[in-house]
Amino acid sequence: MPKMKSHTGMGKRVKVTGKGKLVTEQAGKRHLLEHKSSKVTRRMTGTVTVAKADTARVKKLLGR
Repeated sequence: MPKMKSHTGMGKRVKVTGKGKLVTEQAGKRHLLEHKSSKVTRRMTGTVTVAKADTARVKKLLGR
């Protein structure tokens, strides 16, 4: 049986912490920023944990 390969695109988007949490960048800060308030864009900086509903799917793509 062939080896299972991890999804390279998901590997670039998600980081696994030491405790096994999945961390990714906050969505919504790439484009259409002109109409968003400064308060909103500041809130979108930094990293967030992946939603509980998506963790199983993301872990499968990462091969974990």
